[in-house]
Amino acid sequence: MNTSTAIAANAIESSALLGVVADPVRWRLLTHLADGRTRCVCDLRPVAAVAANLLSYHLKVLREAGLVSARRRGRWIDYAIADSAADRLAAALPTFPGRP
Repeated sequence: MNTSTAIAANAIESSALLGVVADPVRWRLLTHLADGRTRCVCDLRPVAAVAANLLSYHLKVLREAGLVSARRRGRWIDYAIADSAADRLAAALPTFPGRP
């Protein structure tokens, strides 16, 4: 893979990841989970402020993007921010010469 192909692939991956978090519901969920605590889906309902089926959809999108992890506990599912989420989101942002 040449450099321009790698840059293009990275741009596609980065824009897809940023597109996932561009949704206000998903952004609220990530912000709520950013403290590192695990939360039951029942605790995320008021944060999302959407119907249960839409909450499930948004959590699925975040899981598929690798930004949150899920663990089943009986009939409930607990969610947590993925260990790599902050680094992946920071890496998806463009860098500008002369700026950290």
